[in-house]
Amino acid sequence: MTKRQTLGAISPFFIVSDVPRAITFYRERLGFELRFSEPTERPSFAIVGRDSVQIFLKSVSPAITAQPNPTRHEWALWDAFVYADDPDSLAAEFASRGLAFYKEIINRGDGLRGFEVSDNDGYVLFFGRPNPLLA
Repeated sequence: MTKRQTLGAISPFFIVSDVPRAITFYRERLGFELRFSEPTERPSFAIVGRDSVQIFLKSVSPAITAQPNPTRHEWALWDAFVYADDPDSLAAEFASRGLAFYKEIINRGDGLRGFEVSDNDGYVLFFGRPNPLLA
């Protein structure tokens, strides 16, 4: 029998209007690092990450714009779910970086505790975890 292989992480791929501006947001507001970008001058592709989380950022042309899930379907709340062991501490860290939250930290009706962040292109990321108090 073949051993089941472990998966590491998944990386969403966001089409953005301006890669350098998106890099700045993720670095300054969320504490991500720049892991890769090309070309060197005025990159049109980049990978930003923090710990095992990373996001691919790509700008194609002015004719191809960002299409965050909430703009296409109001019931599609998030473009990415980022598991966070301690969403309260993470929210405090982000607030100390001057981040304006899309939705403040709450205990959601679906059993999750967390908060939402929207980037410059409207992509919504949820940072949180299942709330053991609601389990």
